[in-house]
Amino acid sequence: LAHQCDLKVVAEGVEDEATLFALLRMGCDLAQGYLISPPMSVAEADLWIADHQASPKDRSFLNRLIKR
Repeated sequence: LAHQCDLKVVAEGVEDEATLFALLRMGCDLAQGYLISPPMSVAEADLWIADHQASPKDRSFLNRLIKR
């Protein structure tokens, strides 16, 4: 339904790879939860985002997850 309305689908509370894979197969666009990162302060989040945007290695990890 969300995609029919040109909206992105975000899953919250993703804690394991099996759940992430199931969500990806169902067409989920984005995910958040302990599998991605535990809760953190704003300062920690800024550093985490900078580290993950700068590293192609991290993106390749996500690409491998998506291809499974």
